[in-house]
Amino acid sequence: MTTKKSVCGILIKSLCVAALVVLWAGSASAADGKSTEGAVGPDVVVFDLYGTEYWGSSNDSSAYSVATESCNRGDVPVEWVSGTNEHPVIAQNLYRLKEGRFEQLGQSWLKHGFLSINGSACDTCIQPPNGGAQLGVGCSDPYSAGLNGSQGLLGPRSEVNAFTGEFPMPHSLPDGGAYTVLSGRIQVATDDVTPAMNTGALYFIEGQYVTQDDAGADNGLNNAAYRKVNVAANLDLTLDGATQESVPAIFAWNAEEPTVTVRKVDVPSEGSFYIAHKATDNGNGTWRYEYALFNLNSHRSAWSFAVPIEGDTVITNAGFRDVDSHSGEPYDPTDWTITVDNGAGWISWSTDDFATNEDANALRWGTMYNFWFDADASPQTGGAQIGLFRPGSPSSLEPMVLAPRAGGSFIFADGFENGDTTAW
Repeated sequence: MTTKKSVCGILIKSLCVAALVVLWAGSASAADGKSTEGAVGPDVVVFDLYGTEYWGSSNDSSAYSVATESCNRGDVPVEWVSGTNEHPVIAQNLYRLKEGRFEQLGQSWLKHGFLSINGSACDTCIQPPNGGAQLGVGCSDPYSAGLNGSQGLLGPRSEVNAFTGEFPMPHSLPDGGAYTVLSGRIQVATDDVTPAMNTGALYFIEGQYVTQDDAGADNGLNNAAYRKVNVAANLDLTLDGATQESVPAIFAWNAEEPTVTVRKVDVPSEGSFYIAHKATDNGNGTWRYEYALFNLNSHRSAWSFAVPIEGDTVITNAGFRDVDSHSGEPYDPTDWTITVDNGAGWISWSTDDFATNEDANALRWGTMYNFWFDADASPQTGGAQIGLFRPGSPSSLEPMVLAPRAGGSFIFADGFENGDTTAW
């Protein structure tokens, strides 16, 4: 069957339609630990990441987009109505694994879906009653990298609640419509993808769909997928290996380094985060601790992260990496502050809380931040703390991680909106 992978652009697509819980170390078949097939209700997943486009470079940054093919694994059609808020939005990300650290290099604005061709690439397609305004049961729909990088179709992440799938229409345009080659697309520092400057580095693309009916059916945890790519000398991305359906890219770290632990951390009655971590013996009496925290779909987001340490632990080489929003998003790009407090027994990273600045550099959905340090103490299992940004209960999450201290024996003054302290 011919799909719009080969023949459909923005105009041709309409002609085609007219003619037509906790996860520990190890990869997973689905991000929430459930099968991607047989879901109840509408359930859109990324079936394939089948192409990329390099748009060029400007001001030391380079722009990319990713081709995505979706599939409805549920038993009810997914709404796909152009010009309303009843269609998916598509996030695209780029990651790098270099010298033992897995980090997000860049993120796109959101491609707004506008029409489904209801193909049969992933399963036997059952045509929906409303044709191209729905993605039928078992049906697929591809968007080329060109379409997913089409700037007039891109809207900001800041307008979308990824947990509920809600967003306003019409959406804003990147850079207010005064486009450059970078506007709204995956933006990365050119130095971070230049092969000569990144010997041995591995790269991964990710796509994630968000839409209201999928989220309302509690099927929003399997909507991200990743695939390995290579960077050519001319900065093009070429595909390598298969798409990992319903598995977010943070699992690529474990797939390449089995000593890495990945754990899902649920926000009660809301979205989910993933925490990945490892500890490496430096061979000189110290250990390197690495953490990556990915917000899959929590609208509440995170504003702080803390790891327990023994009172006499010597901490050195502490660091932080985020990925900046761009193209007119309102968020403050200021790096999180690092605080080492041996008396209280923690090392923490934080930005402004919600009461201080609603546009602070919180860890929002579809985004991953990194935290690391060296310590002169070997790893134990201890309770970390993720401080949630938007008001609600609870004010924090407490995943177990490798840390230079066992958890449970000290008080962390969290500074959340209620001013209480939280026992680890």
